[in-house]
Parts: sequence; structure tokens; C-alpha cells
Amino acid sequence: MSEIKYDKKRLNPVKSILVSQPEPKDDNSPFHRLAKKYDLKLDFKPFIKIDPVSIKDFRKQKINILNHTAIIFTSRNAVDHFFRIADGMNVTVPTDMKYFCISEQTANYLQKYIVIRKRKIFTGERTIAELLQVMKDSMVKFPDEKYLFPCSNITRDTISEFLKENNCTYSEAIIYNTVPSDLKKLKKVFYDVLVFYTPYGIDSLVKNFPDFEQNNTRIAGFGKNTAKAIKENNLKLDIKAPMKDVPSMTRAIELYIKQANNITK
Repeated sequence: MSEIKYDKKRLNPVKSILVSQPEPKDDNSPFHRLAKKYDLKLDFKPFIKIDPVSIKDFRKQKINILNHTAIIFTSRNAVDHFFRIADGMNVTVPTDMKYFCISEQTANYLQKYIVIRKRKIFTGERTIAELLQVMKDSMVKFPDEKYLFPCSNITRDTISEFLKENNCTYSEAIIYNTVPSDLKKLKKVFYDVLVFYTPYGIDSLVKNFPDFEQNNTRIAGFGKNTAKAIKENNLKLDIKAPMKDVPSMTRAIELYIKQANNITK
């Protein structure tokens, strides 16, 4: 793999990293290993939080869960809040309900609420595009499917557009709200690198710190939408992932550190 070229003016040593997500429960996570390997100060702070939609507010959406034959899950948060809503409304999800899950991990998480071996579950590999292909294949066999898409107030437009383009019968149910966390305690804390995985993390940064000046703080962003949000807010994307031969954020950061900290091994 050829050496990645960075802005030399911003290629400064890295001693501290803040990841804008909850800390992994596993002490041997990739970020923890990275911090140990390069002797870094590593902190985790979620820049966004999940606020559940109340049963009362869900009812205002006038969505009847039992009018649907399939449910689309793109996260474990969606699974948790969907079954919270169903339980709160005394709705028993029928055993013939189909489930379309973005990954096997999300599909396995369903066993917290249902007996998986008795249900029809379809899974993508990891991405929205892969999930949509699974759904498209299913539409050939089940053209009259009625989909329920439980999501946040910041919805996945790609899925809704796909359902609309394929003339599907569907409902988009907002079951939780994604909102900025209160980050006031970070105001006087400096990190060499801030790590973001979603555009909403960038939104939270800007809303919490409207006078934020990036200066020498490097920003790492995962995915095209995050990169776009960084650019739209007049910030500099110093470390990006994924890239060719660099699938993970931790790997991208490590490659940057090797150059910035002048590590030859």
C-alpha cells in the first residue's frame, strides 16, 4: 500500500484522541489497543443521544403495527424501541411477521424479544445497499408486502426512497429521536484528534460549540456523509475512512499517527 499523503502543515504529533461514541465494553477493542500501542490519552464521549418517543406521541402518527407484514431494522436501537412501543400498546407481533435486518448482528439481537428460529428473518451483510438488495430479491416472491420502517427523527432517506421507487406499501414510524448531547464539560478540554462516525456528531459539535475553531485539532471522519458534513461546516477533514486497503477508522488513524509521530516501525 502506498503512503497516504497528508497536509504537511497539519501533520503534527498525536497524543490524545476523543471518540464521539460510547466507550466499548471490551477493554481490548481496536481503539484501546491503538491507545496502548502508541501511548495515547483516549476518551469516549457520545456526541448524540437517543430520546425515546412516548406511546402518546407514537399514537399521533396513526400507525397500526398489525397492518404490516414485514419490519425493517437498521440498528439495535430500532429493535429496542420498536418492541418497547409494541409492548406499551399491548401489541403482540404475529409469528408470521417478516424481519429485514441490516446485518446478522442486528438479526441476532432480535432474540432478546422473539424466538428467532420460528421467524422469517432476512439479513444484509452490513450496508444499506446490501439490505436493499435482499429486500428487492424478496419483492419478487412477495410483491404485496406491507413494510414498517421504525426509525429516528433523522431518518434513513435511502430506504424510504427505495420503498417509494418500488411502489411498496410502507409506513415510516418515528420511535426515537436523535438529539445532540450536552457537551459543555468539554469546553476547556483539548484533544489532538476528534473522531466522528456520523454527520449528526458534527451537527452536535457545531450546536454545542458555535464558536468552535478547529486550529490544530485534527478531525477524523468515517463515510461520505460524515465527510460532507465536515466540509459543509467549513472544517478540515484530516483523516478519512474507509479507503482502499483501509477499511476501519482505527487503521486510518494509525497510519496517520505513524507519519505524524514519525514512527518508522
